[in-house]
Parts: sequence; C-alpha cells; structure tokens
Amino acid sequence: MSQRKDRKEPVRLPNVEEIQNELSRAESIDDFFGKDGIFSKLFARTIEEMLEAELTAHLGYEKHEARGRNSGNSRNGKRQRGLQTSAGNQTIQVPRDRNGEFESRLLDERRSNELERKITALYARGTTTRDIQETIADIYGVEISPATVSAITDKVWPLVEEWQNRPLAAIYPVVYLDALHLNLRREGKIEKVAVYIVLAVDIDGHKDVLGIWVGDGGEGANFWLNVLSDLQNRGVEDILIACVDGLTGFPQAIEAVFPKTTVQRCVIHQIRHTLQYVTWSDKKEFMRDLKRVYQASTREDAEVNLLELGDKWGKTYPAAIRSWENNWLELSAYFDYPAEIRRLIYTTNIIEGYNRQLRKVTKTTSIFPTAKSIRKLLYLAHSNIEKKWSKPIPNWAKIRNQLAIRFEGRFPL
Repeated sequence: MSQRKDRKEPVRLPNVEEIQNELSRAESIDDFFGKDGIFSKLFARTIEEMLEAELTAHLGYEKHEARGRNSGNSRNGKRQRGLQTSAGNQTIQVPRDRNGEFESRLLDERRSNELERKITALYARGTTTRDIQETIADIYGVEISPATVSAITDKVWPLVEEWQNRPLAAIYPVVYLDALHLNLRREGKIEKVAVYIVLAVDIDGHKDVLGIWVGDGGEGANFWLNVLSDLQNRGVEDILIACVDGLTGFPQAIEAVFPKTTVQRCVIHQIRHTLQYVTWSDKKEFMRDLKRVYQASTREDAEVNLLELGDKWGKTYPAAIRSWENNWLELSAYFDYPAEIRRLIYTTNIIEGYNRQLRKVTKTTSIFPTAKSIRKLLYLAHSNIEKKWSKPIPNWAKIRNQLAIRFEGRFPL
C-alpha cells in the first residue's frame, strides 16, 4: 500500500457566470434574501465545495486519483442533509467515505453552535419558550421542543455556579442590598419568593453584582444575614457604607457580620412609606415641609426641621412622624458626607434601576418551575446588563479621595 500524502483540494467557489445566471432569475428583492433566496443557494454550494476539500484532506488523495482504490478508504457517494443557518435553509450534498470515518467539523460547529447561541440569547432577553420555538423555526426551519430549549440553556449552569461562588474583593466602599419578588413552584404550591441581590461599587468606582440568592419565602432579615455571611466567606472583609430599604432588622443583620459598616436607609423608600399615612388633600403641603428635612444642608438643620414637622403634623399623622423619628439614625447617615457621596448613598436607585432591567426579562415568566431556573435566567440577563458598565461612577475620582479621608485606615490608598 502506498503511503498517503495529505493534500488539500482547493475550494471551488461559484464563478462569475454561475452568479450571473442566478442573479438573472431574480424578479424581486425577495428572490435575493430569505431561506430560499439566491444568496442562500450560493452559500450552500460554497459549503458543499468546502466539504469536498475537507474530505480530500481526510483521505489524503484528490478526487479521481487512481491510488485511492488501494488506500484503505475512499469516497462513497453523498447523502442529503438540511443546512440551517441565518443565511437560509438549504438541502446540501454531504460527501461520504467508505469506512464511515469522515465527520465534518465545519458542518457540525456551524449548525450546533449558531443555534445554541441564538437560543441562549433569546432566552436571556426573556423571550418565552413558545416564541423561541417559532423564531428558530422561521429562521432555520428547525422544530425544537421546550425540553431542548431547557437543555441548551442549562449548559450555562457551570458558569452560573462559578460566578455565584467566585472570590470577592476585600473591601467595597458602597454596597446596595435589595430584593425582587418572583413566583416559584415549590412542592406543588406556588410561592412568592424574594430574590436577594447585592450590587456593589468597588474601589475603582465600577459597579459589580456580588451575587443573586433565591430565598425560602418572603424577604427577611434572617436570610439577609445568610447573604452577608456568604459575602464574608468569599473574601469580603469590610464594607464602608451599606444602602438598604426599610426592612425591619436589616441594620442589625449588617452589624452582626460587618460591625464597622455605616448603614444608610433609603430616603425615597421612607418618603413613599410616609405618604401612605397622609391624605391626598394634605400631601402637597406635607411634602413641602418634609423636603426641608431631607434636603437640609446639615444634620443639625434637618433635626430642627424634623421637630417643626412633628409640631405641625404630629397630631394629625402621628405614624408618619414617628416613622422618621424611630429610624432617624439610619435615615440621616448621609448628612456626614459631602454632596457627591450624599447623592450616591441617600437612595437605592442604582440597584432599583438594575432590578427594573431584570424585571423586563422575568415579566414573561409568570411562574418559575425551579429556583435553578430563576438563577439561570437572572445570570444570563445580568451578563447582558453588565456589558454596559464600562465606565466608573460619575465623579469617582473626587468621591474616592473623600472616602479615603473619611475612612482613613480602612480605605486602601
């Protein structure tokens, strides 16, 4: 038997005359594009030529060479195969070898990788399974089942676990803690569960979501304690300022794990809570007086204005005034900082804006079948969102210097 010599047959692309013949048949723009358009057919023929060259390299001799009869393997006709890509849906002729050893890497990777990328991208944007099925059928002519969509998107699960358990930085200047609520089917029942999210600003001023946790039920301080402990176990040693909503027991949960952390309660949440006790006819005047409290230039002025607010409205709306008085320590923490830091911490708008983007993705799923499905979808949605986080927080250079002075010995220089 003669020794094989690997030789590559040059790929014969459609020539000018072939292209002109195809173009001459066009009667409208639809004849050029689409699943059965001219460009799709030319693309399919090019793929066939590339497959022939690939088989030549595999066999080690060119087509029609006599020595192929004694090589131990040879060409063995062709088989039809559907080729689905974004260029169109075509039936192509795939060459075969007699020993059945030839497998085209080109063909398999183009088909499977592209389909999987498209399905995962649609899923990450909150597209329903039915819409994914219809989209893939329209573009590729391929029928897929809900189980197929789940199996393909499940391939990202190792990335979800790796991201959730990755080591974290030792210090974060500002951390926002919030939760969104989703419906989860658990043990035959539908529960509204809290999904806990921690969004941080690192020492370079960039936003970073430290993790997403699916709770056991409604939002609670006890579960937040578990979340904070997880952050500590993953390497977080210090948080300078934690911005939170009005959940009862939240400051105590933070203090138990990070005792030096300053807790700032969201003023916007507090205002919304307060106005629940105020009648519509008094809201405009009440808000005018309340603004003098949270928009004061100093803590001292704010406390004086809070006393005046209580004197004026305390008898009419005692619950509203008492809420500010009882939570004043956490509500007024931002008065200790310059204007740039105040704007950064007095509200949890940053994480609420992030949660709004997540809700755009989750709104098409009324009930999640498992906690794993929640984490998978939110991870994919987060991956799209964070692509836009290329720049640091505005005025970060100035904020960083202010933090270094205010937290001397804790903020790394």
